[in-house]
Amino acid sequence: MPAAVATGSEFSFTVKPLRGERIINAFERLFVMARNAEATIISLTIFGSVRAQPAAEEAMRHVFRRINWPVTWVEGASDNDQPIAGIQAFAFTDGKSTPVILHGRVVGSVFEEAGIRHCLLGDLRPQDCSIPRPDQFRQTLENVNDALASAGFSFGDVVRTWFFLDKLLSWYDDFNQIRTQAYDAIKFRTGSLPASTGISGRNPAGSALVVGIWAMQPLNDSVRIREVPSPLQCPAPAYGSSFSRAMEISSPAGRRLLISGTASIAPEGRTLWPESLGRQIEQTMAVVEAILTSRGFALPHLTRATAYLKHRADIPAFEAWRGGWGLHPLSVITTHCGVCRDDLLFELEADAWQPSPA
Repeated sequence: MPAAVATGSEFSFTVKPLRGERIINAFERLFVMARNAEATIISLTIFGSVRAQPAAEEAMRHVFRRINWPVTWVEGASDNDQPIAGIQAFAFTDGKSTPVILHGRVVGSVFEEAGIRHCLLGDLRPQDCSIPRPDQFRQTLENVNDALASAGFSFGDVVRTWFFLDKLLSWYDDFNQIRTQAYDAIKFRTGSLPASTGISGRNPAGSALVVGIWAMQPLNDSVRIREVPSPLQCPAPAYGSSFSRAMEISSPAGRRLLISGTASIAPEGRTLWPESLGRQIEQTMAVVEAILTSRGFALPHLTRATAYLKHRADIPAFEAWRGGWGLHPLSVITTHCGVCRDDLLFELEADAWQPSPA
């Protein structure tokens, strides 16, 4: 079950293993998609059992020979007992990408597309997993700064972040406080906080968290990056979370909308329908659709989405709802991961794209 969606000279690939399929076959299908598109993979995110990571890495190396891009692995169960719930890859067709190396590991890729210089970072984590979780986060932020600087970027260029926290609920307040303090010292190029996802999930290194970063530098005046508010929700900083609801990137190639992790949260910040999965899904999708509509997008414009459910048993329920909302099954990975509040049962993040009329 693969999906390949072109966004200018970039591709978003999604592979969802079939029931009973071997791990290597999923990577073989990804390899064929990238080869057919003449695209170079620049970043990979895998949701699956941490126990399956060694076998998956061996399969990747067998298929691709050389892994020259960051691979972010997040503990996330599937609904069909497969060791991997899904694979998401960003790829690039126009020119060359340059790997970003930090402490001997490939942690990112740099490339240029449609008047924008991009830096995609992944699997960023602390060197010392024995120190307290807040200190691991501070160390990871230092690594983010170092990786960006080595590529000629700064944190002020960041427009999108992903934070996957082990045991998120046990230290989410500390995480938010540290992130806010760090961001207070940064002058963001856009004038706005990055869009973001914060989800609970283990990683193979056993660190407190792994981080993904997307930074952009416009190369001319034809590019515009702006914050997009949520028509149905208050700004996240109003209740202590430092991120923007969405970011829109306009270039000669088209318009991209990066929607943060979105959940059933009322305009004033409280959780809606804390005991009803169905109502939370409805509310979340209404919020996502309102953000899309506010910028002239619709659900069919989604190129990549990840649905996070607190309870694994609820995954089939969302799959049923997904069909009713018109979300294409091949571009949505549905996985079991904890959400940032104990009473939140569901969260969805998404990307959308509209090509330029020209």
